[in-house]
Amino acid sequence: MQNKSCDVVIVGAGPAGSIAARDIAKAGFDVLVVERKQEIGPPKRCAEGINVRGLLNVGVKPDPRWAAKGIYGAVIYFPNGKSLKIDQRKVPDDVMDAIYSGEKKPALEPATGYVLERKIFEKHLAADAIRAGARYMVKTCALDVIKDGGKIAGITAEQMGEKFEIRSKIVVAADGVDSRIAKSAGINTTNKLSDYHSGFQYEMAGLNIDPDVLHIFFGNSLAPKGYVWIFPKGQDVANVGIGILGSMSEDGKRAKDYLDKFIESRPEVFKNASAIEMNAGGVPVSSSIETFVADNFMIIGDAAQLVNPIHGGGIAIAMNSGALCAKAAVEALKENDTSREKLYAYEKKWRETDGVKMKKLLKLRAFLEKLTDEDMNKAADIVSGEDITKLTDGNYRFLFKTLLTKAPSLLSLAKKFLS
Repeated sequence: MQNKSCDVVIVGAGPAGSIAARDIAKAGFDVLVVERKQEIGPPKRCAEGINVRGLLNVGVKPDPRWAAKGIYGAVIYFPNGKSLKIDQRKVPDDVMDAIYSGEKKPALEPATGYVLERKIFEKHLAADAIRAGARYMVKTCALDVIKDGGKIAGITAEQMGEKFEIRSKIVVAADGVDSRIAKSAGINTTNKLSDYHSGFQYEMAGLNIDPDVLHIFFGNSLAPKGYVWIFPKGQDVANVGIGILGSMSEDGKRAKDYLDKFIESRPEVFKNASAIEMNAGGVPVSSSIETFVADNFMIIGDAAQLVNPIHGGGIAIAMNSGALCAKAAVEALKENDTSREKLYAYEKKWRETDGVKMKKLLKLRAFLEKLTDEDMNKAADIVSGEDITKLTDGNYRFLFKTLLTKAPSLLSLAKKFLS
């Protein structure tokens, strides 16, 4: 295979990589995306939920081809069986305007969030990038970065047993958790064990659930320092999964063991259900790596650990990082300056926006992991659905006053981790 050249080579065709490819190609630059898998999308690597604003923020409108189910809120279940509902049935006017934009009403009913069919969604993003001018190579493994005079000048790759070089002005690592290409560039993206949860998930059919809301279950005996989720994808179909801090499991029990026990304990939900898909893997719950730019080099999405530290979700965050990366890359290419100092505009913007919220949520995660089941049950009596929404947005200043008056025993813990 002949060696290739381009302005930007992107390693990884997930949501982050394809959004970056689309936006850089739209600006008129030559973009090549390499994806190690033979098919973009599979296997599924998450619960597939996303807030509608996460889509609209990067110019992607919900589409019935890949938005499997509209979501209108969530139900939080506490260890003692109490539940708390977050109702988001009213879709904000600005969201409605952004979805419709004067066009014919889409077949998909607007919602505040969606559970995706991610295998189709990622193909959709890649197709959009290709239409914008990007080129893709599947079943192509990025092996290493090329360095000229100590500076990154592209990558070596292999497709179907043939090795070749791709020379580029910028290399973008979008190859997921523990990015191989970032490590080859000398940037450590390894998660600390404390920032890495063990995850296991079934996609199941035949469930008896409210299909309009997410269902989230807390309890250390249920999921040590983690939680169980049911994310509906249809009337009786849902992703049913668990994330746990493996070091806290009992007698070496796996995430799958905890999830199977949860399913067995709820026949009212799962009596007639069976799995139609199974997924397992690590779930990063950090907020970012130390730095994600270097001379001629950028890291985006999961590769830079740009995820929500509370639940490990990262589709919207990844896509936004791809958009911010693209903006900085385009400016750098226009000025023929791809130095770290120039590309740092991407990292700076992320740290001033999403990064601020993620740092707050990292503190909140540290606080939540210290709570006992008894503490969580107290929370069920003192917080509202509106309070939960505030907390998930990284706003927890109100919590100090609430704890002072309603649960003073937790105040010192909150001050320690949230101040």
